[in-house]
Amino acid sequence: MNKKLIVANWKMNPVTYKEAEELFRFVEKGMRDIKNAEVVLCPPFVYLPMLARLFSKQFCAGAQNCFYEQGGAYTGEVSPLMLKDIGCKYVIVGHSERRQYFFETSEIVNKKLKAVIEAELKPILCVGEDTRDSFDSKGHWTHELDPKVKEQLVLMLNGIPKSKIGEIVIAYEPVWAIGTGKPATGDDILSAKIFIQKVISDLYGRKVSQTMRVIYGGSTDSKNAAVVMKEGQADGLLVGGASLDGEEFVRMMKCIAL
Repeated sequence: MNKKLIVANWKMNPVTYKEAEELFRFVEKGMRDIKNAEVVLCPPFVYLPMLARLFSKQFCAGAQNCFYEQGGAYTGEVSPLMLKDIGCKYVIVGHSERRQYFFETSEIVNKKLKAVIEAELKPILCVGEDTRDSFDSKGHWTHELDPKVKEQLVLMLNGIPKSKIGEIVIAYEPVWAIGTGKPATGDDILSAKIFIQKVISDLYGRKVSQTMRVIYGGSTDSKNAAVVMKEGQADGLLVGGASLDGEEFVRMMKCIAL
């Protein structure tokens, strides 16, 4: 049985390194009995070099973002090669907040994805529709998942060779569930996983689609994580707010990985 992948995205938190280290050490201590999960912690850039010294076999270091060039005159940016040098193994690309606040397009995400793969890091590629339900021009109900997610995947995977596609983790994070306290249902997640696998199958073949990991992100906590994982058949979780509460995050891991 493959280990579940649990990714903690701390976003722009906490505001001091002392708090970051305390959270790190609390989570590290709490997960000593957890054997069936691969845990990736993604703190803000400024904490990565210091926390990287503390990482052990229990954790992988991850970054929340990167630039699409490996070096050069790009003030304020961080390259995949820099992240690799300080010990990162994963990089989140295409997060919905990058799209919302920094106007990242699927074409920009595609360039970042290629740069991450070129640096031999593992991308966590985010996809997801903005609203759960909508109506077409004739007033008929429709689910926005299919066209929205397919368009994102086709554009973001453009030019990615088949030999590299297996290195990508797909994170299904419906925007309508993020920060609402109401995660997608197991049926929603399972439907999304099947659809994502179908798109990958059409692009790269069925064998590739069946081996790609699809994880879920959006308002998960210790009360719903196990149900979301079991009913949605997700290969892991991308955890936001709940990962900033050490006790809650440890409870989540124990719910799904013991």
